Amino acid sequence: MRCGDDPQSPVDNDPPDDKPIPVVETAYAFPGAEGFGRNATGGRGGRVIKVTNLNDAGTGSLRAAIGASGARIIVFEVAGTIELQSNLNITQPDLTIAGQTAAGDGITLKNYPLFVGADNVIIRFIRFRLGNEKQVEGDAIWGRYRKNVIIDHCSMSWCTDEAASFYANQDFTLQWCIISESLNNSLHEKGSHGYGGIWGGDRASFHHNLIAHHKSRNPRFNGWRPGVSNGPYLNEQVDYRNNVIYNWVDESAYGGENGKYNIVNNFYKSGPATPASKVARIMRVSKESSAAYAPGYGQFYITGNYVVGNSTVTGSNWSGVIYDGGTTQAQAQLTSAIEFEITTSHTAEQAYSTVLDFAGASLKRDAVDLRVVDEVRNGTFTYRGSVTDLPGIIDSQEDVGGWPVLQSIEPMPDSDGDGMPDAWEVEMKLDPAKANASEKELSTGYTNIEVYINSLVKTIMQLQK
Repeated sequence: MRCGDDPQSPVDNDPPDDKPIPVVETAYAFPGAEGFGRNATGGRGGRVIKVTNLNDAGTGSLRAAIGASGARIIVFEVAGTIELQSNLNITQPDLTIAGQTAAGDGITLKNYPLFVGADNVIIRFIRFRLGNEKQVEGDAIWGRYRKNVIIDHCSMSWCTDEAASFYANQDFTLQWCIISESLNNSLHEKGSHGYGGIWGGDRASFHHNLIAHHKSRNPRFNGWRPGVSNGPYLNEQVDYRNNVIYNWVDESAYGGENGKYNIVNNFYKSGPATPASKVARIMRVSKESSAAYAPGYGQFYITGNYVVGNSTVTGSNWSGVIYDGGTTQAQAQLTSAIEFEITTSHTAEQAYSTVLDFAGASLKRDAVDLRVVDEVRNGTFTYRGSVTDLPGIIDSQEDVGGWPVLQSIEPMPDSDGDGMPDAWEVEMKLDPAKANASEKELSTGYTNIEVYINSLVKTIMQLQK
């Protein structure tokens, strides 16, 4: 270089080598998906649809995104409560709803139920708080006769029937959810009907859920009655483990006619509304009354369950089981577990801690979940039912102050509209000007958009292990 010349960088005409290196991994529904529903693919490889407003219907609404055809992944550029004006039905398969992408305090649905009526569905980090303002009798969320469905880290409450009912499905998982505060003496035609859910299915997993403040059905195991309630599936095989059950009134769990169940390492904590006669109740084995479905009783592998304040039942779980219709322990007891898909299995005491820390729409818990979890931890209640006066068993959402106000913030810039923010794409060595959500540049199993939506809750999924 001659004295006085300006220094210049050499020209590099070779292609840049600063490209992402894909992580080699097996793709389940998402990292941390477990149980029989973990192989759902949802909207993988399909288009990304953005929810841009809280309207009940129309362009940019959740209803429009759910009603679209083809594989699709729904992300949110808004947060708040969506006031549904009619039932919200999923009828098209191959769907992922990524509630964790909501910009702000998350998404809540109110007024009408969400029905899962399609196969291959993933739903994460959404709150379903029905309420009785519209005088609708229904579940907060439910589904049956479907396959390959997983519901993860959602919060369900204030139903006028069951909070969350999933039965007669195949290859199904409900995991890390909070199912709380069904409305007891509200508007159901049968009167008091504060029920948690009807659960069952052919290869169905229910694990690491909090079930709190319900009169009964905590849960009710659906059972198997050929040709009647099980749709196209041939068996009732349920793995029920690491759930936390608090403040039941009538039954902690019952049913199960002709089904087979693992009831393993669950944590039972009676509450202020639990009668003294039922504080140590793990299960009531029901018997089908119709001779057409003989013998009519289910079979259960019951072990490792912890009953607060009762060392006898904790040490010998079958002493916390009662029977209908002359059924005996010898008839109902399985000596070995039924098959279950890979699921992290904690002790009951470990499950109590981790479920209270991480279950529900926990990326940012709303005031309802924060209060319910606090009540479970302390063995207390805050509100009584306005009709029944039962502690913790409410009759209207107004008994607890109604729906919390959720704040929304501006979404991060996304120049190419592919659902991944520019800043994140740059950090991951992707091109923010190229719509590449469905490509696999970051993982051998997950598409780019899946890597993004999964990254938002990576810490939660790792800590809860």
